Amino acid sequence: MIEVAPLKFGVVFKHAFSQVTVFKNFVKDVIDIDINIDKVHTEYEYPTQIGFVKSKYDLFAEDVEKRIIVEIQHIKEEDFFDRFLYYHLISLVEQIGTYQKYQFEKTVYTIVVLTSLPRDKSVQFSCAVSDMSPIDEHGKKHNIYPHRLIFLCPRLVNEDTPVNVKTWLELIEDSLDGKLEEDKFTAQKFKDILNAIHQQRIDPALLAQIKDEAAWEDVKREERKEGFEAGVQLGLQQGLQEGEKRGEKQGERRKALETAQKMLSKGFSLKEVVELTGLSETDLKES
Repeated sequence: MIEVAPLKFGVVFKHAFSQVTVFKNFVKDVIDIDINIDKVHTEYEYPTQIGFVKSKYDLFAEDVEKRIIVEIQHIKEEDFFDRFLYYHLISLVEQIGTYQKYQFEKTVYTIVVLTSLPRDKSVQFSCAVSDMSPIDEHGKKHNIYPHRLIFLCPRLVNEDTPVNVKTWLELIEDSLDGKLEEDKFTAQKFKDILNAIHQQRIDPALLAQIKDEAAWEDVKREERKEGFEAGVQLGLQQGLQEGEKRGEKQGERRKALETAQKMLSKGFSLKEVVELTGLSETDLKES
C-alpha cells in the first residue's frame, strides 16, 4: 500500500497521463490503436477559435492520421454529456478550415474519464462508446465514420468491462482515496504512472496546485450542500404554506355550505343561495 495523489484531481491526472509513454499505452488499450507522438499537450486550445464557445482540452495529442483527446471530469456539471459531444465535434469541424472539399484528414477520438457518479444516475456503465456509423433498415452497420467518443467510469468496473480497459480503470479508482495497492499494478506500462502519483515524489509546486483544486472542490461541494438544504427548507415552507392555503379554503367552503343550508331551511331558493354564497348547484346538492 502506498500513498498517492488521487487521480480525481485534474492537475494530477494531467501530470501523470501527459507522459508520452503513459498516454500511448492508455490509448492503445482503450482504442486499440498505436499513435506516433513525441508530445502530449495539456490545456490545449486551437490557434483559431471554432464555434461560439472556446474549447480547451485537458490532454491533446495527434500524429499525421489521428487526433486523440483525453478529458478528466470529476465534479460533474449537468451538461457534461453535451459538453463533451461539443468538444468532440469541434475537433472534427476544426479540420474543415479551407476552401477545399469537405474532408477530415484526421480521425478524432475523444476519451472522457468520469471519476465520480452523477446524482441523477445517468451513468450506469464503466465503458460506453459512441460512434457516427449509420445503421440501415436491415440492422447492418456501415463503418463510414471512424471517429469515436468514449466514456469511461472507473467507479463502475464490472465483469463485462473490456479486459484491456479494466486494469486502467481499477488503477484510477484505487487512487481516488489517496491510497493504492501497488502490487495489483505490476505491469511495466504502469510504472511511470505510479511514479508520477506517488505521494513522496510529488513536486511541491504540483502539491500546491492539488491543494488549490481540493479547496475549490470543497467550496463547490459546500455550495451544493447549502443549495440542497435551502431547497429542502424552501420546499417545506412552500408545503406548509400550501397546506395552510388549502386548509383555509376548505374552512371557507365548509362555512359557506353551512350558511347555504341555513338559507335553504329559511326558504331561500336554490338560485338565490348560489348567487349569494358563490357555491355551485352541484356543491349544494352534494352537501
